[in-house]
Amino acid sequence: MKPSLLVLIHLNDDSRAGIATAFDIVYAPDASLRDAAIAAHGATIRAVLTNGTTGLSAAEIDRMPQLELIGALGAGYENLAVDHARARAIVVVNGAGTNDHCVADHAFALLLAVVRDVPQLDQATRAGVWRDALPLHPNVSNKRLGIVGLGNIGEKVARRGAGFDMEIGYHNRKPREGSPLRYFDSVEALAHWCDFLVVSTPGGAGTRHLIGERVLDALGPQGFVVNVSRGSVVDTAALARALSAQTIAGAALDVYEGEPHPPEALLALRNVVLTPHVGGRSPEAIKASVDNFISNAKRHFAGEPVLTPI
Repeated sequence: MKPSLLVLIHLNDDSRAGIATAFDIVYAPDASLRDAAIAAHGATIRAVLTNGTTGLSAAEIDRMPQLELIGALGAGYENLAVDHARARAIVVVNGAGTNDHCVADHAFALLLAVVRDVPQLDQATRAGVWRDALPLHPNVSNKRLGIVGLGNIGEKVARRGAGFDMEIGYHNRKPREGSPLRYFDSVEALAHWCDFLVVSTPGGAGTRHLIGERVLDALGPQGFVVNVSRGSVVDTAALARALSAQTIAGAALDVYEGEPHPPEALLALRNVVLTPHVGGRSPEAIKASVDNFISNAKRHFAGEPVLTPI
């Protein structure tokens, strides 16, 4: 008999079919279905699949007495009650490394789009406006790239920056051992130094509004910020003020506070590019993430160590 799995996130048909080979699935990807699914099936659920945004609370964990495995499909797990799960000896895994290239690709797509003004140029072209009537926009190559969070994704962003002949610096809580890149001991110092600030740090209470008014002021009127981490890392109100006052040149966000609703304060601004938290989503990345979860689950229920524990 296959163990019961509660799925709290949207999955495509192929992903659901793959997971169904190992589990009996209870599918509740919407908030309206979630509580009812736990009420009806909580007594028999042995595994939960969620992600960092959707999470799983301590109270929900306690409604599933047989729960022994929790998986976060992507790398993030900021809204998952990890400590509470560990206290109950529940194994917690994530999808670390499965979508890093996809997120790094998207970070550079956003950077190129906002610096080179691609969305506005597309609209102008469709309206019949020729280049002579449009403002010039700077190069991306040969500039200074600052990375907030030099983890797996940050390192891949740095490698892409090197391909654009960029000078690269970064900020972590401490220097990354063995990294040849320039280290800055504060985000503010990094922002003051760089032309483009790419945010790829984990979410959570420790990084909430890390990118706020002081950092944006340090970035300056020629600077651009790109966020592919979590919406909570950037202070939306401070960003809107900076963009409106042209304290910074532009911003590109794949994540934002209040998801899935885009921030109203940014929608009317010309110097911002928004995408709906798709940085880690591609056919390749989703397949790798699902395959990783299935591998973790099979190992766990076979009594073997999991591959990507949190």
